[in-house]
Amino acid sequence: MTEGLEADVEELGDVATRRDELASRIRTHAGEIARELAVFQGGDYGQETFETEDGSWTLKYEAGDVQYLRFDPRSGDEIYVVSSKHPPEPEALETALADYGAFVAAYNAYVRSMDGLLVDVPETFPEIETTAELVAERDRIIERIREVGNAMASELYRYEGEYGTYATTIGGTRWELKYDGDVASYLRVGGSDGTYLISQYGPPAATEVRRLAEDVPLFVESFNEHVDELEADLATVSFAENE
Repeated sequence: MTEGLEADVEELGDVATRRDELASRIRTHAGEIARELAVFQGGDYGQETFETEDGSWTLKYEAGDVQYLRFDPRSGDEIYVVSSKHPPEPEALETALADYGAFVAAYNAYVRSMDGLLVDVPETFPEIETTAELVAERDRIIERIREVGNAMASELYRYEGEYGTYATTIGGTRWELKYDGDVASYLRVGGSDGTYLISQYGPPAATEVRRLAEDVPLFVESFNEHVDELEADLATVSFAENE
């Protein structure tokens, strides 16, 4: 009854060691393919599948390194030859290695198929029209609007205090001038998501300037009416003594 307990136990350490060595060599070798694909496809990550007679190989890569190399045989379960997890079983690795050369050959054929890909691509291109004159005209108009805004800010500062806003509606659209002291902080058309004709940031698009500039005089007229009303109100103030 104790004969089985006295028998020697065969060790699998050598097989596991050999498996790990092969898996490491494949990772290194497939890593070269991953780097080539990353450079060619112009991205930090991606994947490519290559067909062989015995199955298909999918190589997924990220930052030029292998994420996984999977072999899908025509029959049987898929095998992750390289992965972020444990290496494959020795028998599965042996099955995949039998087709690994065909995988490399398929990759090489893929590379050769790209020969001459860019031969007919033109190297010269049409001249590009400059927007310099249009931008200069846009900036000139915006600077004139800023001068008008600052003049309005100066009047508001004198009449209404150190900072605040003046808003009105032109053609159904809200126009709002915000001032700080005698300087216009912004002139915004169209509410919080509108266009800033004046701001601390860059100027608006030329198309927006073209659309809105014609209404600037109406905005100024509305402001002048506002000032006239203020003056009329002040004119009614009297310090005469009660009789």
